[in-house]
Amino acid sequence: MVEQSARTTEQPLPLPRSDLLHLLERMLLIRRFEEKTMEMLALNRIRGYCHWNIGEEASVVGSVAAMGQGDRLVTSYRDHGFAIARGTPAGAVMAELFGKEGGCAGGRGGSMHMVDVPRGFFGGYGIVGGHLPLATGLALAADYLGEDRAVVCAFGDGATNIGAFHESLNLSKLWNLPVVWLLTNNQYGMGTSVRRASAESELYKRACAYNMHAEQVDGMDVLSVYEATHRLLLRARKQHEPALLETLTYRYPGHSYADPGRSYRTKEEIDRWKQRDPIRLFQHYLEEYTSLEQSEFDAIEKHVDQIIEEAVSFAEESPFPSPDSLFQHLYAEESKS
Repeated sequence: MVEQSARTTEQPLPLPRSDLLHLLERMLLIRRFEEKTMEMLALNRIRGYCHWNIGEEASVVGSVAAMGQGDRLVTSYRDHGFAIARGTPAGAVMAELFGKEGGCAGGRGGSMHMVDVPRGFFGGYGIVGGHLPLATGLALAADYLGEDRAVVCAFGDGATNIGAFHESLNLSKLWNLPVVWLLTNNQYGMGTSVRRASAESELYKRACAYNMHAEQVDGMDVLSVYEATHRLLLRARKQHEPALLETLTYRYPGHSYADPGRSYRTKEEIDRWKQRDPIRLFQHYLEEYTSLEQSEFDAIEKHVDQIIEEAVSFAEESPFPSPDSLFQHLYAEESKS
């Protein structure tokens, strides 16, 4: 059974109906994209590691939807969904996975290093927690230049036990930097549960060490994530106050393609989380409060399937980078100013 929303029919919708449907489409697009990625990996069309967002779509879409056009996004290596949510075409993300020139990083980054600077996505990073200092730098730049922008830095629960987490959050509070630390708690750092790795398993409470505002929200509820992220981003921009937002979510597959995810999790646990599938929850909400018809959902699903097929075709038809371009993008271009 899908859990009922606590919302009452007397309350106004948090967003226009068209925006709510767009959130649903983004979530469904990420789910179908990741499922297709699994298929392409099995067919050897994609090489290397893949870390999927399946099950985490509400945390991804809700947080990114709350961002302003000028805001910056930095993420960990579980980044396909974040790129799509930020507006990177599915074809460019798929081509990047294929290692093709049409990829969003020119075929040079692959699964763990998506990037789309024109859309404010400053990259996924393969080193656990290695991007937190970079997010601090982006927030410092916005503050130093007097820009009306904030930074969202997404990372997993496993990154909270490394030095860069402490250093970055501490510095962001000391200097009052406009950054929202988005802690995507999917319950496991690779194959180790949060409760086995962290003495304080309610990870948002760690922000008290930095005198920083912190919240924990239901990461399976896209509107809860959207509301909290939107509010904290506004606070970051206007008051230059950082915050830690923990979203409680779950990844259905294993950590990556090399991990079936069954040796350290029971089938009952996985099924229990699937009872609160973020897409089904939101579909149910839209049916109840916006009179979403099954035919509308079917049309969205058909459109998403078409986007995925076109993405695969684009990736297959895109050429591999030329060997002559091997040394491009190694150094920044000299400033002419």
